Amino acid sequence: MKFPKIYSLQEIASLLNCEFIGDKDFPVSGMNEIHVVEPGDIVFVDHPKYYDKALQSAATIVLINKKVDCPEGKALLISDDPFRDFNVLTRHFKPFQFANVAISTSAVIGEGTLIQPNSFIGNHVKIGKNCLIHSNVSIYDHTVIGDNVIIHAGTILGADAFYYKKRPEGFDQLISGGRVVIEDNVGIGALCTIDKGVTGDTTIGEGTKLDNQVHVGHDTIIGKKCLIASQTGIAGCVVIEDEVTIWGQVGTTSGITIGAKAVIMGQTGVTKSVEGGKSYFGTPIEESREKLKQLANIKKIPEILNKLK
Repeated sequence: MKFPKIYSLQEIASLLNCEFIGDKDFPVSGMNEIHVVEPGDIVFVDHPKYYDKALQSAATIVLINKKVDCPEGKALLISDDPFRDFNVLTRHFKPFQFANVAISTSAVIGEGTLIQPNSFIGNHVKIGKNCLIHSNVSIYDHTVIGDNVIIHAGTILGADAFYYKKRPEGFDQLISGGRVVIEDNVGIGALCTIDKGVTGDTTIGEGTKLDNQVHVGHDTIIGKKCLIASQTGIAGCVVIEDEVTIWGQVGTTSGITIGAKAVIMGQTGVTKSVEGGKSYFGTPIEESREKLKQLANIKKIPEILNKLK
């Protein structure tokens, strides 16, 4: 998430009421999670296990809960609770904006696009040309939709990420300030849910088709011309490359990559990254041919036991 202008390190530290290490005029241009950071971004870290990863990332400002040696060319923001202060920044730069009409006056809707009754189009949404938005669709603020997109009834674009920190008193939510981006010629079935990024974009690539009741987690990137069948659940921060086929009731873990033109058979649990151009099945996931051989061999066990008697 980029800020509307470049701020100084001192300005951000004042906003958070925290100490800083580095030049007071050090430039700060945005904030992001570690997998999408760029120079000028703030990244937060609150566990020693991940200190090195954050300090050595592309981010040039690290919001951290301990005074450590500052890498050359970077700056530190010292906070007693980086998770809390990351939320402070999100609330400041992407505050919730109340809507009192069904279609926001700040939404931009392209020529030929049809919106059925009872749909909600949030603030600063952009929808391209010749789209069809069926009834009871909710499109949250800042969502971007390309041309020739069809979205069926009951789908929700832009809900918050499922991202929480466990506290003694309960779970503290990491506030989402990202977007959903739907590219041209995408088809989205009924009752789908696509969560926005925490600080970046959840993206559905050009020509991809989602069946009914598909869930896509925060910051996930789905490539071009993919087919995803009903009741599939895709976790956050997943990368699905181009022309992947995922059949029904598949579930994935977070932070994995499914290679281009892979086929994931129904009810598979995608527990790790897999190469493209192959077919996969089962939980834990394996290549289909190998998994089917194993199942065939399991069926032979009673016969083998009887022979051993």
